[in-house]
Amino acid sequence: MNINMQGLNLLNRPMSKATQDRMERQAKRDNQIAFFEKQKENLKNMKTNSLEDIQRKLDMFQQYDDQIDAAKASYNNSQMFHILDEARERGEKIAEEAEKMAPKTPEERREEMIEEATGIDKDKGILSEVMDELEDQIEELTEMAEDMAELSEENLEALSDEALAETDAAAIAQAKEINNMPVDKALPERYRHIDYHI
Repeated sequence: MNINMQGLNLLNRPMSKATQDRMERQAKRDNQIAFFEKQKENLKNMKTNSLEDIQRKLDMFQQYDDQIDAAKASYNNSQMFHILDEARERGEKIAEEAEKMAPKTPEERREEMIEEATGIDKDKGILSEVMDELEDQIEELTEMAEDMAELSEENLEALSDEALAETDAAAIAQAKEINNMPVDKALPERYRHIDYHI
């Protein structure tokens, strides 16, 4: 019995590439097996009238069984190589960690003490702490500057709205003056006013 857990992602952790590869290989294997099982089921519905038909049906049944076994063997082989690759990678990581944890010589300890005292190491030392504080202050100042910029933009918008209202009022007054002017002065000489009533 195979339990397919493709959609299950415990604790919402992202799947590793190795897990995704394994899931893809399992899905491929399951699809192949399902296909050949369906073909075997179709053989049951196949009508046979002669011994040759029965022999051909048995041969096809055996071929489908062989294909299912081949799909399972292929998956098992690929899984075995995959497990060996993962074991090799884990072994390399363990070797790296063991090397870091190995006892240090007096010279190495002295060098570490010097690095720690002078702050040469990036995340250690007094200099890195001062730089972190400075970065925090710079971030605060930039946030304040952004807030000030937003306030000045809002003030400009308010001022521009007032200025637009004033210019609109001036344009309306000018339009009223033009409408109140006699027709001859408002229109150029080429255009003559025509009165027509319907």
